[in-house]
Amino acid sequence: MSAATLARAPSGVTWDGINWADVQRQVRRLQVRIVKATQESRHNKVKALQWLLTHSFSGKALAVKRVTENKGKKTPGVDNVTWKTPVAKANAIVSLKRRGYSPLPLRRVLIPKKNGKTRPLGIPAMKCRAMQALYLLALEPIAETTADLNSYGFRPERSTADAGEQCFICLAKKTQAQWVLEADIQGCFDNISHDWMIANVPTDKTMLRKWLKAGFVYRHELFPTESGTPQGGISTPRTFLHTFLSDA
Repeated sequence: MSAATLARAPSGVTWDGINWADVQRQVRRLQVRIVKATQESRHNKVKALQWLLTHSFSGKALAVKRVTENKGKKTPGVDNVTWKTPVAKANAIVSLKRRGYSPLPLRRVLIPKKNGKTRPLGIPAMKCRAMQALYLLALEPIAETTADLNSYGFRPERSTADAGEQCFICLAKKTQAQWVLEADIQGCFDNISHDWMIANVPTDKTMLRKWLKAGFVYRHELFPTESGTPQGGISTPRTFLHTFLSDA
């Protein structure tokens, strides 16, 4: 199937008229091809298939569906826009274009923690969420293919229960290890190098760079982002990093 065919919406399609089973099937088919190319170390083929997915109607439609059905669907970004109606959602699919795309800065809010401190949360605009969700569809197959078999954080179809089960398997026998070591890198995601992410995360470098450098707005003031990746949304650059680091 040609790129033009994949990118073109069915004639006269409406949001309520989209065949979601077919959309899921088309995206899944491309993701399976990405997995196969990754396993064969055909890096140029991987990039070509990622391009096809991120420019396909099915990929764009699924990305819009994900960001308009999650818990944050009613929470706007700095532009105060949400996609509530079928017409708005259908128009959103058409608007997801790489050429000319410029992300808006995040809207920063502070969430209180139990210890009395606050946790900064960055809320992207709806279009930015959808664009990130779209490119995440093309990143996940690579991350899942190369991931460590015993990593569980931020991975689809895995949970803390799976991690607990694996711990039991490893530690239940008397001959197994007697110690469990826990380590944490303080402020890892708040300070990680943008250059490192751009060099190592296998996604569209131009798009990733734009998201990382978008900045954030707090109390009507724009702040730059020179390092680190913000927390917030289902598919922010931090999610990209979590997804990719699952194979570390």
